[in-house]
Amino acid sequence: MISDGCRVAFVLVSLAVGLALVAGGFQLVTLGGSFYYLLAGIAYVALGALFLVRSRVSWAISLSVAIFVATVLWALHDAPDLSYWPLLPRLVVPAILFMLSLLLAAVLPQVPATTRRISAGGGVAVLLGLVVTLVEAFSPHGGFRGEAPDKARVASAMAPQPDDWQFYGRNINGTRYVPYTQIGPGNVADLKVAWVYHTGRRTTGPGAGVDENTPMQVGPVLYSCTPEDVIAAIDADSGRQIWRFDPHAHAAEHVSCRGVGYYDVTRDDSLGDADRQVAADQPCRQRILVSTVDARLFALDAHTGQLCAGFGENGYVDVKKNMGPTEGGRRYHPTALPVVMGHLAVIGGWVRDIVHGEPSGVVRAYDVRTGALAWAWDVGNPDNPVPPDPDTAFTLETPNVWAIPTYDKALNQVYLPTGNGPPDYWGGDRDAVKNRFGAAVVAVDATTGKTRWVRQLVHHDVWDYDLPSQPVMYDVTNASGEKIPSLIQTTKTGHIFVIDRRTGEFVTTVEERAVPTAPAAQGEHLSPTQPFSVGMPTIGADPLSERSMWGVSTFDQLYCRIMFRNSVYEGPFTPPGEKPYIEWPSLLGGMNWGGISIDEANDILFVNDMRMPLRMMLVNHEDAKHYKISTDEVPGFMGTLRPQIAGPYSGVRIDILQSPLQVPCNTPPFGTMSAIDLRTKKLLWQVPMGTAEQLGPMGVKSHLPIPMGMPTLGGPTTTASGLVFFAGTQDYYLRALDSMTGRELWKATLPAGAVAAPLIYKSPRTGKEYVVISVGGAAHSPDVADDVIAYALPDGGAGRQGADNPP
Repeated sequence: MISDGCRVAFVLVSLAVGLALVAGGFQLVTLGGSFYYLLAGIAYVALGALFLVRSRVSWAISLSVAIFVATVLWALHDAPDLSYWPLLPRLVVPAILFMLSLLLAAVLPQVPATTRRISAGGGVAVLLGLVVTLVEAFSPHGGFRGEAPDKARVASAMAPQPDDWQFYGRNINGTRYVPYTQIGPGNVADLKVAWVYHTGRRTTGPGAGVDENTPMQVGPVLYSCTPEDVIAAIDADSGRQIWRFDPHAHAAEHVSCRGVGYYDVTRDDSLGDADRQVAADQPCRQRILVSTVDARLFALDAHTGQLCAGFGENGYVDVKKNMGPTEGGRRYHPTALPVVMGHLAVIGGWVRDIVHGEPSGVVRAYDVRTGALAWAWDVGNPDNPVPPDPDTAFTLETPNVWAIPTYDKALNQVYLPTGNGPPDYWGGDRDAVKNRFGAAVVAVDATTGKTRWVRQLVHHDVWDYDLPSQPVMYDVTNASGEKIPSLIQTTKTGHIFVIDRRTGEFVTTVEERAVPTAPAAQGEHLSPTQPFSVGMPTIGADPLSERSMWGVSTFDQLYCRIMFRNSVYEGPFTPPGEKPYIEWPSLLGGMNWGGISIDEANDILFVNDMRMPLRMMLVNHEDAKHYKISTDEVPGFMGTLRPQIAGPYSGVRIDILQSPLQVPCNTPPFGTMSAIDLRTKKLLWQVPMGTAEQLGPMGVKSHLPIPMGMPTLGGPTTTASGLVFFAGTQDYYLRALDSMTGRELWKATLPAGAVAAPLIYKSPRTGKEYVVISVGGAAHSPDVADDVIAYALPDGGAGRQGADNPP
């Protein structure tokens, strides 16, 4: 009979579920975790046994009801909050089993007719509830809506805004704020592709990289770079290539180009009139500066793309000189564009950080006219930055500056966001100088390179919490209501620090709080305190717990809870050690290199983040023999042993804390966009960014636009019209959000992921406003591209918004 077949099938499912929960639940209980899974497993085994015996079906129905009611009560008590994502894995599988048991009871002949009707109705009701739950998955959850800013608030007084996007963050302050209103909330939905430029970059093979480039715009020309530093000048209205330069630069790992530098000698007020006139009569009056992945610094004529012959050796400077064992750029190369400071350009660089004796993390300034070294800020000799003897090497394995510095013209300072000194995860033999300058914002004199002040944001960093983003200059009010010329620095820890850029003192409240120092690695000397920025919102760094572990289903949530209980986790700054420990926020962020954008008229800061905890473990010399060794960059080395040859250790194992379905164990969202009111220092809104459309369990694309928030890279761009543009999600879209609410107003499908920040400019020839994004692929994605895509309103479409008038 059909009913007998259904009964046997349900018995087998119930027994399988029950036995799986008993096995995992017993392990969790032995680790000190929740008893629910063990008890639920026993109950489901009993439920299957009762359905197997025809005379006990009525008992089985009662037990099924009891299991589900008890599960609901437990879920309401156990979930960290009563919202969609925490409740989903706790209730969906039990609800499916409950529904099946009711529908089975409705067709069994031994069940009384009245009970069958009730069971059928109950089963259909649960089915409808599951359908509603599925539909709800396609609505955003896990966000935050605070109080909107007072509509009557007075707009901030702003400095004149440039018409060119001449710096990485558009203006010299790095705010990535666009003062145009032609494209606004009322017409952004009308944006169409205006032109597409193909860079022709390599998209296959080792070291292909992804495109992190935000093109520069000067007048009617864009300047774009590929991960291997092929530079193109592009017509801003048509996308037509004007010239192209290929330096034939290659590197084995960490291939990236985030932009180029621009210098115009005719506008350089750091020169005297006579020097400026002499230079203005020479070729290359306007030049493009390019720091390549094989550690060379090029100067190109901005009009022709030809090498500037008077710069260095026939147009370039080898920046590997005196740096130590760079292996042709494999162990050292610049990852940030040259930052132009008058007639000087400052560059830092990425240093491989896995062994002692890595190359130097020195920061250098070069004369943009000649390529001559002007000064070198070396942590081993920080108070003597004059150019060293040509045969003197810089100090090895020092904290480096791989993120973008910021130039303060008014104070004649450049702000350096440093990383730690290699090796990353064990610092038992670090000296006082490395400990002082690691994971800090350092202000140095832009003319001489002498240190002016140091503000450390992570003490004795053994978590790879490098300062990842450009410090942004903006005036922020302190507790007394006084406007302070400030630096805003985001961090991988989820903290946002506001620093007086004159003195290095904190503008908003920062507390030194005690952090765990045990269990520590052998020979380690951890700091007993760390700075916590309590005067600003912390983004995505709520402490983990067993209850906050997540999963698509009951089973992978159980697995994640076991993993959590079987790891060392003492909260923020959990010490690295030989037993698996959880790093949260992880070395991936928190915030990463994309940085922030600020609506300068309304004093609102926008920042994206990612939330992917890691399970890590230091491996000693003897145990390292059992591992495969990999020197690949994050996330390529997941599951292997990354060399970390320091003290008693040979490596560090790094894995994403995830279930067997390859879904992160923390509760969604895994990435958000947040808006912070810089007047009140409160969170205005936070929304999950990105859908699961291009990702899914086991890395298989789900093709489901479920807005659960995915890990983000790149950064946002803000307009005066009230829009935030962003593309750095794991799905393939460029989006526009309402800056006051976070509501999505428009999105455009891209051929691949895009982790660069959007460029927005107004053509000086046509007056048309364009939104441009470099599309080259995203982390964890097999799809890559070589597109630079420009969007604009159709001709006549600006009228709905009001040309350059606010909406």
